[in-house]
Amino acid sequence: MRQSKLFTKTRKDAPKDEVSKNAELLIRAGYIHKEMAGVYSYLPLGLNVMKKIEDVIRKEMNDVGGIEMKTSVLQSREVWEKTNRWSDDVVDNWFKTKLKNGGEIGLSFTNEEAYSNILKQYVNSYKDLPIFPYDFKEIFRNETRSKSGIMRGREFYWKALYSFSKDEEEHNVFYEKMKVAYRNIFEKVGIGDLTYLTFASGGTFSKFSHEFQAITTAGEDIIYVDEERRVAINKEVYSDEVVRSLGLDKEKLVEKKAVEVGNIFTLGTRFSEPFDLTYKNEKGEGRPVFMGSYGIGLGRLMGTVVELFADDNGIVWPESIAPFKVHLIELVSKDGAEAVKNKSLDLYEKLLGAGVSVLYDDRDLRAGEKFGDADLIGLPWRVTVSDRTLASGLYELKNRKGGEVKMVNETDLFKI
Repeated sequence: MRQSKLFTKTRKDAPKDEVSKNAELLIRAGYIHKEMAGVYSYLPLGLNVMKKIEDVIRKEMNDVGGIEMKTSVLQSREVWEKTNRWSDDVVDNWFKTKLKNGGEIGLSFTNEEAYSNILKQYVNSYKDLPIFPYDFKEIFRNETRSKSGIMRGREFYWKALYSFSKDEEEHNVFYEKMKVAYRNIFEKVGIGDLTYLTFASGGTFSKFSHEFQAITTAGEDIIYVDEERRVAINKEVYSDEVVRSLGLDKEKLVEKKAVEVGNIFTLGTRFSEPFDLTYKNEKGEGRPVFMGSYGIGLGRLMGTVVELFADDNGIVWPESIAPFKVHLIELVSKDGAEAVKNKSLDLYEKLLGAGVSVLYDDRDLRAGEKFGDADLIGLPWRVTVSDRTLASGLYELKNRKGGEVKMVNETDLFKI
């Protein structure tokens, strides 16, 4: 993409009411636009990152047998009344509205009821199970506070997969596969070393649920980490009894601030029984479907990456989810302007032809402005074409993460 065609612009300052580092940098770099507290629009660069994250997650979900679909945002009151979660006394963060022809509907804040209601039409026999449907969708929650940028929004984009199994044994097999899939996701987006499988309250149907908590001072959770075993306990379930039951040494646990970037739950039959979601086993006996849920907030994950890796100059994207791999900088002088432009355009087309994604800064700006924008935007590699290139045949190559700068020829440039 030519940067001159990118309608967004960088800015020196973020909105005065924005206090989170992730939102400040993403707004300044032109990735997102703040509509109101907890609500952000994703601009072209931001959407590109979101799609990269989505692709990483989609591959892992498909690899474990997930089947992608799309559930509606508008939710029927009657469906949610079956589990008593329509009531404001039970769930107090619904966004609800009234239909012109009468009746109320809600904007979905989670998906258990929606999936159970759909699957009831298609599950009859044990031969129909297991099923692992998932979707990416907008979720709405009427949060009292929203001050963590895209890490905690009133409107956000997430992936939710729900497992429908014949029994707990079959469920547990899939549950373990999802632990691995989630580890793979966080490894691929660059935060694997900083993310811990965390034991949390399991609710009614299991002793524990599992969160994936990334260590960051921007987090709102407190966890106790065993760094050697790479597991943690959420403060909400932390006790001597839990520590002993997990075979952990209390003396080795370190208190850390963290943000939950994913979670997996055993649901049991809590959301199948109210919908009469049952199947006939081999003996013809009716049995309730055994369920699990597995969620990841894509915006929260994106914001966490920014919080973890940004430096004093701006964002630092891992290559796997960067909107572009290369930031191509064209520096023209009065004497060699046309030659530098031709050289830059030639390299741009060669990179695209080799399948390399490129943001080509062809704007008429000074070198300092272009380099400052490049650091703020945070693409993995910066390649500069200048008069020096014309004279030596070498390009200046900078690695955004490490800051190393070196001169390389075109052959070596295509090896990055």
